[in-house]
Amino acid sequence: MEISFTLLVFTVIIALGFDLVNGFHDAANSIATIVSTRVLSPIQAVMWAAFFNFIALLIFPAKVADSISKIVIINPADAEYAYVILIGLLSAIIWDLITWRLGLPTSSSHALIGGLSGAGVAYAGFGALRWNILSDAFLFIFLAPLMGFVLGFLMTIGAYYSAYTKTPRKIQKFFGKGQLISAALYSIGHGANDAQKTMGILIALFVAADIFEPSIQLTLTNPDTLWIIVSCHLALAIGTAFGGWRIVRTMGMRLVKLKPIGGFCAETGGAITLYLATHLGIPVSTTHTITGAIIGVGTVSSRPSKIRWGIAANIVWAWILTIPATAGLSILFTYFRNLI
Repeated sequence: MEISFTLLVFTVIIALGFDLVNGFHDAANSIATIVSTRVLSPIQAVMWAAFFNFIALLIFPAKVADSISKIVIINPADAEYAYVILIGLLSAIIWDLITWRLGLPTSSSHALIGGLSGAGVAYAGFGALRWNILSDAFLFIFLAPLMGFVLGFLMTIGAYYSAYTKTPRKIQKFFGKGQLISAALYSIGHGANDAQKTMGILIALFVAADIFEPSIQLTLTNPDTLWIIVSCHLALAIGTAFGGWRIVRTMGMRLVKLKPIGGFCAETGGAITLYLATHLGIPVSTTHTITGAIIGVGTVSSRPSKIRWGIAANIVWAWILTIPATAGLSILFTYFRNLI
C-alpha cells in the first residue's frame, strides 16, 4: 500500500517537531558550562548556541543522515514503513519530555535510535535492522563519553600548566573569551550531528514513498534536499533558543562547579569528539559526550569528592534505560495500533 499524502505530511511535521524537542532538550549540552561560569547570560547563551547550531549546515556533509536513513531496511511504496518512522519519533519525543521534566540529560539521539529500532522490529522482526550501523552507534555509547572525559582531562592539565604563571584575573578573562569560541565549536558539532539524524529520517521516509531514489545524496546544491537540510537545522536551532533550563542546572551547576578554564576545556574536548564522529558518519549522543568531558575536567579542577557522583549515577542509569525504554514504547504503540 502506498504512503498517503496526509500521512507523509503529518510524519514530516512530527519529525521537525522531534528536532524542536531535541534542541530544547539538548540545549544544555551547548550552554550549561558557559552559563554556569557566567561568561554569558542564559538568554545570550541560547541565542549564541542556536546560531551555531544552524550554520553547521555549511560545514559537514550528511554522513550521519545517511547512517540514520539505513537503520531499518526500507520497502519502497510501503505505508507501514511510514508508521515505523512515526511511531519511532513519537516514542523518542515522549521519552525526551519525560526526562526533561525530571531534569535528566539523556540522549535524544539514542531515544531516536531506540524508538526507530523498536518500531522496525515490530514492523518486520529483527531482520529489518541493519546491525552494522547499530553496532557503531552502540559502541559510541561508551566511546563518546570516554573520549570526552579523556580530552577534557588532558586539556585541563594542559590549560592549567600554560596558565601557571598568570594571575587569576588574567586567567578568568582569557578563558572567558575562549569559552565564546569553545561554545560555538561545540554548538556546531551539536547542530551537525543532531540535525542530521532528522534529515536521515526524512530521507528514509521519502525513499519509502518512492519520491526519492535510495541513492539520493543530501546536498545544499540539490533543490530536492535543500529544504530538508535547512528546515532540520532551523528546527533544532529554534528548539535550542527556548532552552531546557532544568537540564542546564543539572549539567552546569549540580554535577560539578566549573570555572571558565574548565568550561573551555570541556566544550573543546566535546567538540573534537563530535567532529570526529560526524566525519565518520556515526550518530552519537551529544549529551553523553559533554557529560564525560565535564567529569574529566572536574577530576582535574576539583577533588573527585567534589563531583556529585549520585547525580552522575542517575544520569548513567538514564543513559542505560533510554534505548530499551524507547524501543519498548515503540513496540507497545505498534501493538495498540494493530488492535485498532
